[in-house]
Amino acid sequence: MKKGEIKMALIKCDFFAESLGMCSSMYVVIPQKGTNGQIGIKNVCHDGKFKSLLLLHGLSDDQSIWLRRTSIERYASEYGIAVIMPCGGKSFYTNMKYGSDFYTYIAKEVPAVAREFFQISGRREDCFVAGISMGGYGALKIGLKESDSFSAAAGISSVADIVQRSQPKGEGEIDFSNVLTPVFGKEMDIPAEEDLFQLAEKKGKDGAPLPKVLMCCGTMDYMYQDNLRLKEHFEALPFDFTFEEAEGKGHSWEYWDAAIQRVLEWLPL
Repeated sequence: MKKGEIKMALIKCDFFAESLGMCSSMYVVIPQKGTNGQIGIKNVCHDGKFKSLLLLHGLSDDQSIWLRRTSIERYASEYGIAVIMPCGGKSFYTNMKYGSDFYTYIAKEVPAVAREFFQISGRREDCFVAGISMGGYGALKIGLKESDSFSAAAGISSVADIVQRSQPKGEGEIDFSNVLTPVFGKEMDIPAEEDLFQLAEKKGKDGAPLPKVLMCCGTMDYMYQDNLRLKEHFEALPFDFTFEEAEGKGHSWEYWDAAIQRVLEWLPL
């Protein structure tokens, strides 16, 4: 698809999620085909299925946040890509110890349901995942674990070191340990497959397809040092890896609105 101004449809999709055993919801923005007449928009026809970005929210948000805090629909229209925005609760995109199977839901069921309902390609080279903060952790984890299904993964201001963040923090520091207890259990025994450091190392050595990886983080983010450590780890492995930092930016939508535009620019669209 040629880059240009493309009409987009915004769809709120309510459906039954088998992996959660309950009804759930996602927003999808998808290029609209075959109509004319919208003022200020060029008609770009596309006969095939659309590439897609699975876009994940952070800890305090839900599936609506990208629509409320950014112009993701307008940004996606420049590339003719569908954007799928599901709700992951406070799961850290994990099959929770005391909760629901959110990893299975987000990584497997949501993309399958989106392909069933919409004109979205299921080819690996057409499927990407990205997210912020908790969603950055989820996006990198899904990109690594599901590299047969996703060809690129981007983490923005990611919870890069889940082991470090699971430990109780001192006064003035953000403490994730209480939030992570339902995810990993009271013992906080984090499996190797949930640790991005161990997961990247295993994936980099097992001969499986490797996703293209982008990490973005502001230098004033309280998890900047965690992101730098993960950056160094990726750089020692055979990934197509890019790290970009934003001077003076913190953990905020001011930065994330710009960063998601950079992610779309970076994707192989």
